[in-house]
Amino acid sequence: MEKKSAMQNMAAKPAIRLPLPIGVADYRLASTEYYYIDKTLMIKEFLDERPMVSLFTRPRRFGKTLNMDMLRTFFEKTAEDTSVYFRDKAIWQCGERYRSYQGKYPVIFLTFKDVKFTTWQETFQSIRELIAKEAYRHLELKDSDRCDAFDKKAFLRLQQGNADETELANALADLSLALHKHYGIAPIIIIDEYDIPIQQGYMQGFYDKVILFMRNLFSGGLKDNKHLSYGFLTGILRVAKESIFSGLNNLVINSVLDNKYSEYFGFTASEVQQMAAYYGVADKYAELCAWYDGYRFGRTEIFNPWSVINYFNSGCEPRAFWQTTGSNDIIGEIIGVADAEIYERLTSLVNGRSFVTYIDTSVIYPQIKSNPSSIYSFLLVAGYLKVLKTVPAFSGDFMCEVALPNKEIAYVYNKEILQKLDKLIPMAAAILMQEALYSADSQKLKAVMQSLLANSVSSFDTAGENFYHGFMLGLCALLSNAYVTSNREAGDGRYDIQLMPKNVALPGILIELKAEKHADAEQLKKLAAVALKQIHDKNYAADMQSHGVKTIYKYGVAFSGKKVEIEVGE
Repeated sequence: MEKKSAMQNMAAKPAIRLPLPIGVADYRLASTEYYYIDKTLMIKEFLDERPMVSLFTRPRRFGKTLNMDMLRTFFEKTAEDTSVYFRDKAIWQCGERYRSYQGKYPVIFLTFKDVKFTTWQETFQSIRELIAKEAYRHLELKDSDRCDAFDKKAFLRLQQGNADETELANALADLSLALHKHYGIAPIIIIDEYDIPIQQGYMQGFYDKVILFMRNLFSGGLKDNKHLSYGFLTGILRVAKESIFSGLNNLVINSVLDNKYSEYFGFTASEVQQMAAYYGVADKYAELCAWYDGYRFGRTEIFNPWSVINYFNSGCEPRAFWQTTGSNDIIGEIIGVADAEIYERLTSLVNGRSFVTYIDTSVIYPQIKSNPSSIYSFLLVAGYLKVLKTVPAFSGDFMCEVALPNKEIAYVYNKEILQKLDKLIPMAAAILMQEALYSADSQKLKAVMQSLLANSVSSFDTAGENFYHGFMLGLCALLSNAYVTSNREAGDGRYDIQLMPKNVALPGILIELKAEKHADAEQLKKLAAVALKQIHDKNYAADMQSHGVKTIYKYGVAFSGKKVEIEVGE
């Protein structure tokens, strides 16, 4: 019998199903009108410990905003009876001790997820408007008989959008004071995606200004604030020691490496299985695992929720849905500072390999240039890597074995690295280089590389072999029909670059690099010949031959400044 398609399976179910919550971050709407996966036990876990300020760091599109709106809806004191949104949820079954907190507190809620501007002036204006809208939600303060003239003046400046930079930096402190006076109970402050403006500041050149402002804003609201009941923050990065919360000793950080709250951001395996069954496609679970599973938060296996939802919505056609959900400028930064080792490791990830690296969970944006090894910490917290194994390091951080989580991220890596490299290496040149490599045309290859060397970088006068190694690995990363490795043992030594064909019917490629400063044309030619001879003498082809590759092209490549010479053999 012919197999039914996924959409036919979904249509075969007679019941009318709830729609999928694509892009729905409003808890009331999500929990009543859409298919909602109950995450309300997060409230119980918090109330069992009640830390003063909690930070949750997770990649983008893993449910941070929806969870923060859930907390706001649960805790906020309003004229509406909001308990109706929880009576059929897991938290309500936990008993009166937990239900007594529902609707108890005034809440200040800000989400910075859309504060993505190119200048500090635009960023400041956007934050001022966000705070004005939040103040407008609390118009009861305008005529409160419990607030004095000073409180009302500060409130009106915020609510009318007239606050200057100093007044705006005091916004959380002033609003929490006024709300505490009015309600007789200190408010909860919720800051969603706190680091979006900070990332923009770093990428657009106003990092110092935004850091100073955020430090003052958050310190006023969260540091030693007697008008605060609890604080919640979310972001991609955790708070660094020297960053915006210096001295904040009441902060509890819950990162992707911590087990607490690990099941509340993203979907667990059982949640995805139930969802697949609900939509009549239980047989698609293995495909869901291959494409969207693979994350580990603490000890919990996690699926990318955005991609799972979009997979069902697209008729169960697997695609890289997560790729288009936000800015990936961080990849550009990685490519910009990558050396030969980083290129090698990035390529090894695309080829399905793992490696052990130091993970600094307090990494901050400027470290990406001053400390290139921080790249892997960024990639982990941003959702581009998963942890296979964790060993505590002496510093209090971790040594982690990392790999790509799933097929979706492998696709994103390939596409985004190609796109970023395309700014340095035109795709037309990459195609010409590929044609030359696989036809053993050393003159064509030399012409392409000579052109790239002449036009891509301003000066190579001080470049050494490591630079050229990275340059060549960057070029080779553009070739999708081969597994690219570097500095691996083969035969009687360690080759520089190997391109193992994914199809053994295609030729394999070995490249040995040499570099010498101020070499003339004749010296370069001799150097390239030495490199080619080394491939033969050290029997570097042994690894590919053992895998059944019949044709292997061998290239000796010599560099000096912007000049290149190539010798080829089989």
